[in-house]
Amino acid sequence: MTSEARNISHTVSEFILLGFPCRWEMQILLFSIFFVTYIMTLLGNMAIVCVVHWDRRLHTPMYILLANFSFLEICYVNSDVPNMLANFLSQTKTISFAWCLLQLYFFFSLGTTECLFLSIMAYDRFLAICHPLHYPTIMTVKFCCSLVIFCWVYGFLWFLIPVILVTQLPFCGPNVIDDFLCDLGPLLALASACVPIPGTILICGTMSSLLIFATFFYITGSYTLVLRAVVQVPSVAGRKKAFSTCSSHLAVVFLFYGSVMMTYVSPGSGQAEGMQKFTTLFYSVLTPFFNPMIYSLRNKEMKDALKKVLGGF
Repeated sequence: MTSEARNISHTVSEFILLGFPCRWEMQILLFSIFFVTYIMTLLGNMAIVCVVHWDRRLHTPMYILLANFSFLEICYVNSDVPNMLANFLSQTKTISFAWCLLQLYFFFSLGTTECLFLSIMAYDRFLAICHPLHYPTIMTVKFCCSLVIFCWVYGFLWFLIPVILVTQLPFCGPNVIDDFLCDLGPLLALASACVPIPGTILICGTMSSLLIFATFFYITGSYTLVLRAVVQVPSVAGRKKAFSTCSSHLAVVFLFYGSVMMTYVSPGSGQAEGMQKFTTLFYSVLTPFFNPMIYSLRNKEMKDALKKVLGGF
């Protein structure tokens, strides 16, 4: 970084998150809609975590991964939605520089962890369906817990370098972010308005693309092999059960990755105005909302366990 860049660095002490600019009445309506969505997301994912914890029949690798994934979704929505809700009711809509970078780190670290969890869940289904005889000896509870720890630790390490790079960028004046959270693309755009930062944009884009495409191609490759094995299952009931489980996983994968790829494959490249916030909204707010319904409604064991637990109250 040049000496000029260092001199103007961090002159911005806070950012303004525009969110969804509209009339006050519409702000209240949006607040109500997203607040209900937020509460339903928390309740749905907490229900899955509690059911897996309480029902010993679900103490298997697949459901251990699912419970951790649901806990991850709870953390994920809490990294951005509470601040978004507060901004709907705020007149200033400001966020401090430090809090903005903290939100950036947790938001992207949790997103990275989600990519890893989806990959591990694909690996679990691949072993269970393509190698059923070896599955109990390979995917033990101990090995499953090791994979869970790997996802959480590596997820929070992967995005350290981009965040450190962002902390070194010069923010010389423009501080309005046309988004509801401190996202990577808008922050890079603000910094590049001060001085050219092609190196940082390249590194952030490369790391984002590497993570997204590596996990996506691994997941799609795993499920391609799984679906090929499913169609060869002689039992109709067995085919139906395997396909039901895999289809719910695939639905979550395509919901998440479809919107993520639109946003982060080329951060700071200048998406259509207002487009990024809606793709971010989809995978960060709506996908965690749909996940409990997808997993519980298409999974007989989960539905039976939910009925059992709810029936006990």
